Amino acid sequence: MKEQSKIRVGYLWLILSLCCQIFLTACSHHDHLSDSDRSLQGEKVNEIVKRGTLRVGTTGDYRPLSFQEEDGTYWGFGIEMAKNIAAFMGVRAEFVHTSWPTLSADVLAEPQLFDFAIGGITITDARRETMLMSEGYLANGKTILCRTTDAARFRSLADIDQPEVRVMVNPGGLNEKFANQNLKHASIIVHQKNEEIPSLVAEGVADIMITEITEAPYYVQTDKRLAAPLLNEPFTHGQIGVLMRKGQEDLLRVVNNVIQKMKGDGSLRRLHEKYSLVYSY
Repeated sequence: MKEQSKIRVGYLWLILSLCCQIFLTACSHHDHLSDSDRSLQGEKVNEIVKRGTLRVGTTGDYRPLSFQEEDGTYWGFGIEMAKNIAAFMGVRAEFVHTSWPTLSADVLAEPQLFDFAIGGITITDARRETMLMSEGYLANGKTILCRTTDAARFRSLADIDQPEVRVMVNPGGLNEKFANQNLKHASIIVHQKNEEIPSLVAEGVADIMITEITEAPYYVQTDKRLAAPLLNEPFTHGQIGVLMRKGQEDLLRVVNNVIQKMKGDGSLRRLHEKYSLVYSY
């Protein structure tokens, strides 16, 4: 009988111990959720959570940050960033097409077309005057693509800014603005589809593409006809971030929180490595 009593007492202690562990785990999980809920407080975030989807504006023409395939699917560094933000909020990411010429107007449109825009958007004072921008999560800077056979020919802006040089840019973004401000003698050609410009340079339709250090390596790796001779000497230095309308400070806090977490746990570095991008944090 004493042995049976000992066994029963042992079982009771085991059950009590398990109950305590479950209770402590539940309390810990509750505390975690409470912290997250506090970070998600705000009208805009509550709207997104209730809807169940985070609507993300993106151009889909900027490999390897944001690209839309013919079947409609999106991939890229910025696309994965958006999905991470959506996952943190417990919702699904839904991608909405925008363009560089209409980007600002689309962010500010009524009714609202999407919650924020992502995918190669440089943080600038001009954008911050009328909209909100997150902290940077990717280093950026202007550089060029040219044919591999011309790599030794173009070593500076002065080499590019010659009457016989044809420079191609996409419309409405900072590439076109940079070309117009810095190239007074070269011929500037505006081409509507950014993703087509590298091939046009490779084929000889243009000599130079004004691009970014985030975009150039992808095309150099995938098309041996192309080179980026000034990749390590960009003309400008900046950061890429998430763009949204003012009045969504709660959503901005969430986005910055995710960026900070990804920097802290190493996942942002791993994402840079996945897409062969320079990590500078």
